[in-house]
Order: sequence, then C-alpha cells, then structure tokens
Amino acid sequence: MALQDVVEQTVTGLGYELVEIERSSGGLLRVTIDLPWQGGPTSADSAGAEQFVNVEDCEKVTRQLQYVLEVEGVDYKRLEVSSPGIDRPLKSVTDFERFAGELVDITLKRPVGEAGAGQVAANRKKFRGTLERAGENWQLVWSDEPAVMPGRKVSKKKAPAPLQALGFSLDEIKEARLASIVDFKGRKSRAQGE
Repeated sequence: MALQDVVEQTVTGLGYELVEIERSSGGLLRVTIDLPWQGGPTSADSAGAEQFVNVEDCEKVTRQLQYVLEVEGVDYKRLEVSSPGIDRPLKSVTDFERFAGELVDITLKRPVGEAGAGQVAANRKKFRGTLERAGENWQLVWSDEPAVMPGRKVSKKKAPAPLQALGFSLDEIKEARLASIVDFKGRKSRAQGE
C-alpha cells in the first residue's frame, strides 16, 4: 500500500482531514492534519467559535501513525504531526470552497500573458486577494490601494483604487495558501472582523 494511502486512511479513520505529507532529508516524515470541514459558510461549532487542531489531536494521530507505519514497514527516522498553521495550503476543490471569501496568496504555473486592461503586469505569477467562486472556476479580487498607516487620515476626495480580478481554474495553480495575517490584539469573531 502506498504511503499516501496508509496515512490518509489512518488520519481519516481518526476523524481528521489529511492536508499534506512531506518527506524531508534525514528521514523526517511530516504529516499535516486539520479538522474536517462540515460545509456551510464557516467551520464553527454550535457556540460559534472556530475549532482548531490542538496538541492532543496531533499526539493522538502520532501514536496511531507510529503503529501503522511500523506494521506497513515504512522507513522513516522521525515523525512530525502538526496543524496546517495560519498559512494553510489549499490543495483540493473542497479547500477552495471552504475558504471562499478569505484572503489568499496564489502562485500560477505560468505568468499572466499580455497585460490586460493595463492593470495587471505581464509576467506576474503571484497574487494576493479575496478568493471568490466564478461559475465553474475561481477568481481572486484585490485592490492595489496602499494600506492606511496608523494615525493618518484618508482624504474623502481621493478616489479609491479600482478593484481588480483574476479568473483561474485549479489546474493553473502552482501553489495556493491562506494569507498569513496576524492580529496581535487577539482573535475576533467573523462578525466583529467585518
């Protein structure tokens, strides 16, 4: 049985979602897990708070994987099980559906062709914006408006920078991740953050 299949069966059997498997030099086997997405606009419990993978979850999966990998005869020196973190990779259609409306970073396999309406530079492969569904495909929407510096006032006369959109299909993506934005003032509920 292939390593991917063995790990995925074990992780899903324990009630988690396998995000990615990575083998590194020195025999490190890194497994990233997440709580499964239940569908709907947010992955929240009945109290409305977000749920995250914790240390006990990683420990539970680690113990089970150690047994399974030994039985299957998988060669590794060290096993590391972790949560996906704040810059979670988006790999599947389900990931894109789950994080629609969130700020994401994408890297295309090929640069954008000729510059469109003069907005997006040709040769550009990396983009950051809000992920949205666009029919069968996806789009990223962003504004090149610079961030307002704390303590500065924004002129009401100044016109905001126009929104830009880039449509893409999942097979055009080299890498996609949630944008790692850290709020040192603490987590806010989605209702407060908007």
